[in-house]
Parts: sequence; structure tokens; C-alpha cells
Amino acid sequence: MGRLRTYFLTGLVIAGPIGITLYLTWSLIQWVDGWVKPLLPVHYNPDTYLPFPVPGVGLIVSIMVLIVLGFLAANIAGRSLLSFGEQILGKMPLVRNLYSGLKQIFETVLSDSGSSFKKAGIIEYPRRGLWAIVFLATDTRGEVAAKLDEHKDGHDLISVFLPTTPNPTSGFLLFVPRADVVLLDMTVEDAAKLVISAGLVTPPYAPGEKQLPEQIELSNPAEQERETVDG
Repeated sequence: MGRLRTYFLTGLVIAGPIGITLYLTWSLIQWVDGWVKPLLPVHYNPDTYLPFPVPGVGLIVSIMVLIVLGFLAANIAGRSLLSFGEQILGKMPLVRNLYSGLKQIFETVLSDSGSSFKKAGIIEYPRRGLWAIVFLATDTRGEVAAKLDEHKDGHDLISVFLPTTPNPTSGFLLFVPRADVVLLDMTVEDAAKLVISAGLVTPPYAPGEKQLPEQIELSNPAEQERETVDG
């Protein structure tokens, strides 16, 4: 019975992630097809000519439409039209806040400018002696940095995101002294797995050259380039 239990758990570990991944992928394809296929002309819908529905047609059409939309928005006419539309949305009281928030989220998640989280660390939170994983964002700047500079503890701060377990999409934005952050060698992805699994999935660790908290550099390269040009 012990050996059968071991075999069962081993098979569950192998089949579980594969099954869930296939299920979510298939659900996404069906969801997109359910939205896009009814909009296709009958002559261009392969389901009209076949005795069975063809999965993935809606997803392919959606990808092509997004590519064409991105191509049109990349030229001068597209940017002008997009700017005009944003000006109209900016005059709508409720819609402008929703649009600007969603736009900022999508630009942050999908941006290739290096503005996403690049490093993980640990800080003492919520009190001394208890440690929590954080994702390091950037050096604290703007009004927050200026106001905290007037405070005795406002020197050399960095902005970190402290995720909650098991849902790392929610959490807290903290402004922490650089010296209080212990930098981890693991990647952000491994740190996210550790948070999501509530500590059950621990990434492998090979002791190597460690980086001191004082050596943490978080300034956005794009911002540094803009500051150099402005200077």
C-alpha cells in the first residue's frame, strides 16, 4: 500500500500541472472563439463548411487583428487618431480614470523597457524577527522621496512590493531603507513560486557570490537615459 501511495502521488505530481495547463488553455481558446466566431462573416467561418467546429479560429483571428491594430497605431496617422480618442476619453469623468488605470497596468506588465521587477529580497515585516519576501521596484523618487528626506528616517529609500500568499497580485507598496533589504540570489519567478506555494516550493540554492544590500542598484535604465539627455 505504501508503494502504491507513492506511485499515485508521483503520477499526480506529473499529471496535475499538465492537466490544469491543458484545461486552462482549452478554456481560453473556447472563450475567445465564443466571442470572435459570431462576428466572423459566414463565408469566412470554417464551421460553415465542416461538420464539426474548428477550435482556435477565434484566437488566430484575434491575434491577427491585434497585429494589424498595432501596425496602424505605430504610424503617424494611427498615433494622431489614438491621441484624439484619448482626449475624448479624458473628458469623461468616470471613464477617464478607468481607462488611464488600465492603460498604465497593461503598459507596466507588457513593457520591455525594464520597468518590471528584476530582483527579489527579504525584509523584516511585519515586525522585527519576522521576514517576508519582497520584489524590488525602483529607487524612491518624486514627492514621496522629497517629503521623506525631511524625516529622519527618509534617507536612501527604495520602493518594494510585498506580495500576499497565495495570491501575489495583491500586496503592499513599501518604502524601505536600502540597508534593511537583504538581496536574494533567486530570480523573481522563483520568489513568486515560493510565495504562491506558501513556502512548499523552495528553489534550489547554490551558494555563490552574494551582493550586499548597499550594492543594490534599482534605477530604471530608461529613466537614467532620459536624465542624461535632459542634463
